Amino acid sequence: MTDEIILNEATFNPKVKTYIFFVVLFFLITSIIGWLLIPFWIFGLGQWISAKYFKTLSCQLTNKNLTFSKGLIVHIEKTIPVENIQDLSFVGGPALRYFGLTLIKIETAGGGGPHNQNMMSMLGIECSENFKSQILIQREKVVNQKHGFGSTSVTEGASNTTELLLQIKNELIEIKNVIKNK
Repeated sequence: MTDEIILNEATFNPKVKTYIFFVVLFFLITSIIGWLLIPFWIFGLGQWISAKYFKTLSCQLTNKNLTFSKGLIVHIEKTIPVENIQDLSFVGGPALRYFGLTLIKIETAGGGGPHNQNMMSMLGIECSENFKSQILIQREKVVNQKHGFGSTSVTEGASNTTELLLQIKNELIEIKNVIKNK
């Protein structure tokens, strides 16, 4: 069994701290109890919590898995085998675009349950397009190895399949000719 090799360790945009600060501030403003906490949030608590949360963010792509962790009070760590990744999508609403951030949503095999256990979201990864591409490339490699293509690319695997289909076609033509001549 081979050990896992870290292929890429994501870095996060520091604007995530500001985004978290304003999102929580918005929810404090929209709740009645939140009005009591707004002064504490604005004058220090918000910056402190946002910075602490930012420090908990980590994401690693290995040759086998994608691991993401976050959280202050409730620490969440998810490890997804790259072969189970079904969909990678970007979410960028007006607030995220304003801060120059992207949210990558990763869906895994099995669909979403009542608590969306098969979904992972990563906020603020720098060079997110490049990171997404690396995940997809690694997924393709792992899936190809699993299905017996080894280190060959998909096009080489398709070429082998085409060759096999041509051989089958030729055999069928020969059988047809034998039957026709009888």
